[in-house]
Amino acid sequence: MKQKLKFNTPKSDFMLSFGKAQVSAFLGGLSDFAIYTFCLQVLGYSAHGSNVISGGLGAIVNFSINRYWAFDNKTTAIGDQLWKFVLVVLGSITLKSTGIYLLVDYLFFNPFYSKLIVEIVVSLGFNFILQKYWVFRK
Repeated sequence: MKQKLKFNTPKSDFMLSFGKAQVSAFLGGLSDFAIYTFCLQVLGYSAHGSNVISGGLGAIVNFSINRYWAFDNKTTAIGDQLWKFVLVVLGSITLKSTGIYLLVDYLFFNPFYSKLIVEIVVSLGFNFILQKYWVFRK
């Protein structure tokens, strides 16, 4: 007897939303990294100061993609999602800026490698979990 393949399982839903969230994070991250580089190299801001600016602007890109595509939750009022998202972003920027500060100023890592390392750790371990299960929960 043939078994039908199930594509709408909790695990497949999780993996689909995880994949979409990573695309969204990547696009937000590209924006973030470009702004970070501009602030650091052109404007001469510090590494952690550049991160605060670039993180805020990258968050706008990320919120929009997450709401309308990655987590596809347009039914919840935007204000209900936005205040939660802002809290997650503030926590994320704080974690990232602290991580970059420690890696650059105390461990003397390259600012760009520091940014990359901290971005990956915080994005996977903090941002995705809170966005999926709190901010954009259906």
